[in-house]
Amino acid sequence: MNREDILKRVDHTLLSQTATWEEIQTICDDAICYGTASVCIPPSYVKRVKEYVGDRMAVCTVIGFPNGYNTTAVKAFETREALKEGADEIDMVVNLGDVREGNFEKVTEEIRTLKEICGDKILKVIIETCLLTEEEKVALCKAVTDAKADYIKTSTGFSKAGATFADVELFAAHVGPDVKIKAAGGISSFDDAEKFVSLGADRLGTSRLVKIIKAEKQA
Repeated sequence: MNREDILKRVDHTLLSQTATWEEIQTICDDAICYGTASVCIPPSYVKRVKEYVGDRMAVCTVIGFPNGYNTTAVKAFETREALKEGADEIDMVVNLGDVREGNFEKVTEEIRTLKEICGDKILKVIIETCLLTEEEKVALCKAVTDAKADYIKTSTGFSKAGATFADVELFAAHVGPDVKIKAAGGISSFDDAEKFVSLGADRLGTSRLVKIIKAEKQA
C-alpha cells in the first residue's frame, strides 16, 4: 500500500484545547493538499472550517469529547448544531460510566439516537479502549453494531493510550459487517498505519502522517 492510499484513509486531526484559527487553517490546507479523508477539528470551528474548505474536504468534529459523560440530550444538541454548521462526520464518545456498570442497553440507545440525528452523515463511536476490559470492548462492538453506527473508533487520543493492533483485530472479529473501524491515537509512522489497515482499519485518526510528508518535502 503506498502513502497516497494510506492518506486517503486519514482523518487529519487537530483537537488541542489551545488550537488557534491559524493552526486550524493549516491543517485544512494540508488535508486538501495531501488528499486525506477528512479534517477533524473542534466543534467551535466547524462553521468557519466549512466556509473555508467548502466542498474540497469533508469536515469531521467530536461530540461529548473527550470524556463522554455528557447526557444524551447534550450530545444530541451538540450533534444537531455541528450538522447545522456544516459537519459531514461526527465522532462521539460513549458514556464509560454506563459501560462500567454494564448498562449496554442505555449505551446502545444513545448511539442509536445520535445516528438517527446524523441520518446519512457518518457517525463514528469512540469507546476509549485503554480504559476497558476485553469483555467490555466486545460488548461495545455489539452495541455499535446494533445501533447501526458507521464506525467503531478506538480512542480519543486524550487518555492513557491510543490505538493498538490487538484492539483493531478484536474489533474486526466482533463488529457487524456494516460497521467499519477507525484506529486513532498514537499512530506515528506509515508502517504502523499500513499495519492497522491490514488488520481491518478503514480510517486512521492522526496528524503525524501528514507532518512526516511535509517534513520530508522541506528537507
